[in-house]
Amino acid sequence: MRIRLSEPFEPEQWMQVLRRSCGAVLAMACAVFPARAADLRVDYRITLAGLTLGSAELKAKLDADRYDLRMNAQLTGLAGLFTASGRGGAVATGSLGGNRPLSSGFSATGKSGSSERTVQMALAAGNASEIRIEPPFEPRPDRVPIEDEHKKGILDPLSAVLGVVATKGGPGDPANCNRTLPVFDGTQRFNVVLTYASKRRVQKPGFSGEVLVCNARYIPVAGHRPERWAVKFMQDNRDIAVWLAPVEGTRVLVPFRIDLRTYFGISVVEAERWALE
Repeated sequence: MRIRLSEPFEPEQWMQVLRRSCGAVLAMACAVFPARAADLRVDYRITLAGLTLGSAELKAKLDADRYDLRMNAQLTGLAGLFTASGRGGAVATGSLGGNRPLSSGFSATGKSGSSERTVQMALAAGNASEIRIEPPFEPRPDRVPIEDEHKKGILDPLSAVLGVVATKGGPGDPANCNRTLPVFDGTQRFNVVLTYASKRRVQKPGFSGEVLVCNARYIPVAGHRPERWAVKFMQDNRDIAVWLAPVEGTRVLVPFRIDLRTYFGISVVEAERWALE
């Protein structure tokens, strides 16, 4: 879930880069061909250079042709040394059909210190039809304008977690890594480009098995400010990886781990608990 809840990539709040980047990478993740209804909960630990930064929780309700996703995240611990601890949540619902999810709605709310922002987006057939942001962002002359074309054929950040894979292979097929996700979060349009790297065996409470490791790249398209240091840093970042784990009984992959280089070192978002009902 790439949840973008504050002004995109402002240098005075480096922690915003981490929140959005992890969100963006979570939005990269995965494949779905549900064979049966499934309820999944994944608890994540967020660290920076081995020190606890916060936590996140993903809940996914999947059936034959519908999905309901909920994510909550909170930055605590080390984050409090640099900026006011933040927290946020996002919800997405939609249908499963064709070669990817079709979101019918997305909303996200984030708080940092005394500030709070809410983003709401209605979608139809992969196109953003209505966007509401409260409070709205101030116009910036150096921001790349978002045109109507940038709102078409897109995935919202949370629905991107359930990208339907157009392949006849199983969930461990390396082809599941090789794809581009067109993401629009209401303020910025960007691509997340995934490429296959390797496979690994992992074990955590509730999960034991093989995962796909995908390298990831962030490619800004519109809504960003090209000369901002954080945009340049992320655009040049070659140290982003997503580990995708299969959900038993389905052909679904969700993020098991995310590695992300930040200005202050490598941040890791990793599953600590995996519960399937």
